[in-house]
Amino acid sequence: MEKNVEYDIIYRGLNMNREKVFNEIGSLIGYDKVSISFSDLLIYSHDYSPINLHKILNLKLDTIPLIVIWPETIEDIVKITNYCYENNIPMYPYGGGSGVLNGFMPKNGVVVDLKRINYIELNEEDLMVTVGAGVNGMILEKYLNYKGYTLGHIPQSLPESTVGGWVATKATGQFSTKYGGIEDMLMGLKIVVPPGKILEMKSYPRTATGPDLRKLFIGSEGIFGIIVEATFKINLHPEKRIMISYLTPSFKDGLENVRNILRKNIRPAVIRIYDKIETLRHFYWIDNVKGKSITIFIVEGEKDLAEIEARVIRKMFRGEEIGDNPVKHWLKTRFIVKEASEYAPLGFVFDTIEVAASWSKISSLYDRVIDAMKNVEGTLVASAHASHFYPQGACLYFTFGGLPPRNMDPYKYHREVWSRVMNTVLKYGGTISHHHGIGRMRSPWLKGELSSNVYELLLKIKRLIDDKNIMNPGNMV
Repeated sequence: MEKNVEYDIIYRGLNMNREKVFNEIGSLIGYDKVSISFSDLLIYSHDYSPINLHKILNLKLDTIPLIVIWPETIEDIVKITNYCYENNIPMYPYGGGSGVLNGFMPKNGVVVDLKRINYIELNEEDLMVTVGAGVNGMILEKYLNYKGYTLGHIPQSLPESTVGGWVATKATGQFSTKYGGIEDMLMGLKIVVPPGKILEMKSYPRTATGPDLRKLFIGSEGIFGIIVEATFKINLHPEKRIMISYLTPSFKDGLENVRNILRKNIRPAVIRIYDKIETLRHFYWIDNVKGKSITIFIVEGEKDLAEIEARVIRKMFRGEEIGDNPVKHWLKTRFIVKEASEYAPLGFVFDTIEVAASWSKISSLYDRVIDAMKNVEGTLVASAHASHFYPQGACLYFTFGGLPPRNMDPYKYHREVWSRVMNTVLKYGGTISHHHGIGRMRSPWLKGELSSNVYELLLKIKRLIDDKNIMNPGNMV
């Protein structure tokens, strides 16, 4: 990379002395824990939002951090937070960098990468595990499996994401229909907030000691403080797993089947329903799949209970049962997320948008959002699958891709699709986010969903906890 381009990317818009901050924080916690190298600053300049691949390829990065920090203890984080508070320096917590909504865009501030806060303390008697916020999700799940347990939180980003990021974004995983989202698993929290205070929320099976303040930080996306430790409830590793799949004439047939099954209080670990486009894309090798919709189930748990649930599903589902091979294929490929990186160099804009709605609205919302994406000039593909389910409704996970027309750059095309989808969801009674959070991508529509009074309450809480607005400024609100 040419030196003048490198200089422009790093220093554009900065107004602080990088070396001064580097030296002062280095003297507080150790110089081996801080960096101002160009490669580190570039790596920590963005999250995994697919549109950022275009920005990287076109040298149009919006932000770059002042320095990167790798604290090794909670006390390190207390010192960093106190320093940044006293010097009015923004702080940007970083886990695995797998967010997809520009919730991480460090500008004129320090990146606090938590991956060295990585201890695991298993409490088998109480069925809990306490972990440092930087623990990698795949490592945690494999450790628990080795010990005979599972957390049950298996997001697509499991190999890259960290537990602190899960809590911060209110994440949910592929097995959520049985085990719930991260909010259902969380027992206790430890957070560092400005000007460097540790807030500890202890773990109990249940407590009625006033409002549950843990929930204030679930989904907070770094705007209040830095999550440094979490305690989760865990489950015995399932004794048996049963895999079932069906073909139905339409996506909506699959939805109706699942709605009726869940009304019976049956809780498969995994349910996924693909529309006709995504069925063909992912399961093209199955006979007679063209023009149909596929539904897959994973039922797991204690052997007798799993068999009962599977028996009820087979009794109730109206469709063509096609065995367990589609489910095995899904298990094998579920962590592959390479499409965006393959298509971006060709100028193809690709992204996903997950929303949710109640059963009474979900079918019409699917139609309207698909139409909204297709109606943006340049869109070549618009599809969806349903990925998380409740007795009251489900999550729709949309995918769009296109080649922007000549009069539109990729960023404008991307914004236009997002805008039409968000406005459609708000208009027809859905929620604009199911599990990826808000970030800067969805923030223009947050007030519309929360209502003015609730949004103002959120702003008041933000100002109360982070009075200098140093915690991930610009994100969410």
